[in-house]
Order: sequence, then C-alpha cells, then structure tokens
Amino acid sequence: MGTAVWLVFISPVLGVREIRVSGNFDVPADRIRQAAGVADGTPLATVDVAAVAGRVRAIRQVESVEVGRSWPGTLVVEVVEREPVAVLPVGAEAALVDRHGVVTEVRAVAPPALPVLRLDRPGPDDPATGAALAVIAALPEELAWKVAEVRAPSAETVTLRLKDGRVVVWGGRDRPADKARILTTLLERPADTYDVSSPDVVTVK
Repeated sequence: MGTAVWLVFISPVLGVREIRVSGNFDVPADRIRQAAGVADGTPLATVDVAAVAGRVRAIRQVESVEVGRSWPGTLVVEVVEREPVAVLPVGAEAALVDRHGVVTEVRAVAPPALPVLRLDRPGPDDPATGAALAVIAALPEELAWKVAEVRAPSAETVTLRLKDGRVVVWGGRDRPADKARILTTLLERPADTYDVSSPDVVTVK
C-alpha cells in the first residue's frame, strides 16, 4: 500500500511528461502550457486541474477550458477560444470583441469582414452592447455579410447599416428569427430604410 501511494502521489514515475493542448487556433500551445504552470515530473495525481483551468482561462482569448489526466503521464488541456464577431473602434485602433462583449485583441487595422459597433458605453455588462451582439448572432449568413455597422444607443434601438448604405431599423433583441426572415424578403425591394422593429407592422422608405 505504501509503495502504491508513493508511486502515484510522490514519485515522478507517474509524473507529468507532456501537456497535450487541443482546440487552440490563435493562441500558441506553448503559451497555454506556460499558463498551466505545471512542472515536468509533477505527480499527475496531485495536479490541481481546477487551478490549471483557472490559469489558462485567464488568457484573454480563451473562453472556456477543460483539464484532465491521461495516464501514465499526460495532462490534457482542451480550450475553446473566443471568436471575434464585431469591431469596436478605440481611437485609431480596432478592438475585436466576442459574442459576450469581451475584447479578444486590439489591432491597428480592423478585419473588413466584421461589422463595426457604435455604442455609448460598450462593455460585457452594458445592455445595449448585449443587444447589439445578440442581433449580430441572430443574423443568418446571407444577411450577416451585408452588415457594415451596428448602432445601439439603447438595448431597444438597434439599427444596422448595410455595406451598400441602406439602413435597417431592428429595434430590440426580441423575435430575431421573424425579423431576419422578413428582412431577407424586404431587401429585394429598393429602398433606403427598412423597419422590422415590429415584425407584424413593417415599413419601407
């Protein structure tokens, strides 16, 4: 019994020999291993997997992480990275934000495929920010690629500016599927403004 305890919990025989990282695309595996903070040879049974997950989760680009053991000597770290869905102007730079409103990175030039957010008080806890991001997430692909800018003075007054200059009055985050379906049809008609804020009574100007 004593030998077994020593072998599992003290001896480096069943120590960490590898930290296997998966799910990462933008964050280098070596950066994740460094954040994990587990030295080679640490008995695998004694590794605090919750603490390791917390340290890896502190990386800004990581949304979630799962840490497990694979005997005899591998610590497995599976991450899900934050995916930028919009751009928030910050001075002359562009902050990329994910679906939760978390800034994943700041770039000198914004990716042209992402819509620009126009918000008064941007942040993960701002209702207007949440509504704008919810609208972006609700757009089907055939509509999403047409959007150049999303304005949200409040959570109930979201508007979209399309790349061709047309404006969509979206309103709040309610009934997104209905609004998207109706808008897809309305965009076939030439106009400057499409109001789908109330899907039961839409207007085109």
